[in-house]
Amino acid sequence: MALEYSVLQNKSETQSLFDSQFSQTHFQLAPVSNPGNFIKDAFARGDAPPPIEMAHGTTTLGFIYDHGVVIAVDSRSTQGSYIASQSVKKVIEINPYLLGTMAGGAADCSYWERELGRQCRLFELRNKERISVAAASKILSNIVYSYKGYGLSMGTMIAGWDKKGPQLFYVDSDGTRLEGNIFSVGSGSTYAYGILDAGYRTDLSKEDACELGRRSIFHATHRDAYSGGMVNVYHINRDGWEKISSQDCFALYDNYKAYPSLFQ
Repeated sequence: MALEYSVLQNKSETQSLFDSQFSQTHFQLAPVSNPGNFIKDAFARGDAPPPIEMAHGTTTLGFIYDHGVVIAVDSRSTQGSYIASQSVKKVIEINPYLLGTMAGGAADCSYWERELGRQCRLFELRNKERISVAAASKILSNIVYSYKGYGLSMGTMIAGWDKKGPQLFYVDSDGTRLEGNIFSVGSGSTYAYGILDAGYRTDLSKEDACELGRRSIFHATHRDAYSGGMVNVYHINRDGWEKISSQDCFALYDNYKAYPSLFQ
């Protein structure tokens, strides 16, 4: 990318050059009058083949407690009933204080959350401070809302620590943005919610909170055929995020089976 290093007259000219070179994302769209309805219109034709049914499966969760935020995810990727991978990284490390989760279309979540990481870094360079979790989630919400109807499939969480303390937001491909203390997203979320609701307290210790997240994902992998692989647990506090553990769900089954009270 070539830049001309000529003398710029003022700050606004500098900012406009910076924006034009680094802040714009462009895509080629279908050459029709309404690109947003292109897929729908194409499959509505009488001679069109049946549309591809995108079947997704995963379990992700996050919750806030007194000492930070716990994020836990599985690692299975499915294409309908076919297990495509057992080692998908469903936590996107946006920056040292921000994490994003992946549910829905893997390509959509991975691409746009990495784009969010780029925009968060540009915010830091412009403003000389870290972006807040609320602002980061709003950026992602605005991006996906601008592509509403174009076929994105995303159900993500943005979690982190900022000036207000631990923060957790849910953002999906319709542009919905919700702030909360507990979220679980994916085909196994109902099973995870059962364990979370039974064991969640704000005064949990760090070890107990991480174990609650781990056990919730494990139960989802045990009951939901579209969730499985590794159970990955992250923790976020004022010093940033850290990866706590990555354990195979079958090994966890053997562990919990030895302690029946944990399996209930």
